[in-house]
Amino acid sequence: MNNLQNIYAEYEKKNFAKKLGVDKHIKMQNILITDNKEVGDPEIIKEIKKHPELYSFFSDDTKTEVPIAGFLNGKFVSRRIDRLKIDHKKKHIDIIDYKTDTEKNEYIDLYFNQINEYKELFRNLYPEYTISGYILWLHDFNLQKI
Repeated sequence: MNNLQNIYAEYEKKNFAKKLGVDKHIKMQNILITDNKEVGDPEIIKEIKKHPELYSFFSDDTKTEVPIAGFLNGKFVSRRIDRLKIDHKKKHIDIIDYKTDTEKNEYIDLYFNQINEYKELFRNLYPEYTISGYILWLHDFNLQKI
């Protein structure tokens, strides 16, 4: 019986973590920070403001939940990017993916592959642009370049 309780406890823990992650992602979609206004969850904005390097990723020229699809290694893939900034003047693209993990190394290879897939899909659409990919760790708002 104890084994079943452990399995159920682990299941509940994962569901709780998943729900927290989904809720945080939804809140992140609505964040906007400009010189004139701040929109979204005040606690998240407060955290972002502790990291000035993040400001440009939450300006009014960024997009959230951006769908992208194409072929990678002969297979059709469809993805959704958490936050995207395209600067057509500088021919530069920033791709930001949010992660809620507190243990950054647990799935890091999977996350690197995910960001690299995003970059490759955009490279196919904008071959003349430079493309940067980032993970924004939401538990500490640390920005990691991939």
